Amino acid sequence: MITLGLTGSIGMGKSTVAALFAEQGVPVFDADAAVHRLQGPGGKLVPAIEAAFPGTTGPEGVDRVMLGAAVFGNDPAMKRLEAIVHPAVGVERAAFLAAQAASPLVVFDIPLLFETGGEARVDKIAVVSAAPAVQRERVLARPGQSSDRLAAILARQTPDAEKRARADFIIATDVPIDQTREAVRAVIACLLAPRGE
Repeated sequence: MITLGLTGSIGMGKSTVAALFAEQGVPVFDADAAVHRLQGPGGKLVPAIEAAFPGTTGPEGVDRVMLGAAVFGNDPAMKRLEAIVHPAVGVERAAFLAAQAASPLVVFDIPLLFETGGEARVDKIAVVSAAPAVQRERVLARPGQSSDRLAAILARQTPDAEKRARADFIIATDVPIDQTREAVRAVIACLLAPRGE
């Protein structure tokens, strides 16, 4: 099995590209979706997060706005949260790998791949990228986003240029979707090509 780490900064189109891999029949582990499940109603992490950050959970699970307010820009609080979340996501990832043991290729959709040392746990890396103006436009179109919030998020993320320099593959999303789909197909073909070709 080949493991492909899929990453990209906020607003780069990573979710779209992950969906394109799934469309081609490649199993995708979505780290964000795992976190949402773990923090949702009845989620395994809700009690630990409530204990660490009182008042940030309710019947619907973790209140992401409240939790964000508690940890955003506060490095010790962020590290406390990561210490709760990352091991649980690791358990989910291991279960996914076990379930997909017969697959020749799987994708790990991990937004903070480089920031969390995740590149050491995958065989190859694909970075999703778009022009800065496109990225900014996409992010600012989201509810609750602002220029200051975007700047703060980008300050915590590995710069796009560095991600691209460290990638095995770069998939552009500031092009027509058919071109992005073809790029995904090309990555799959490259990874699954018989050795020696």
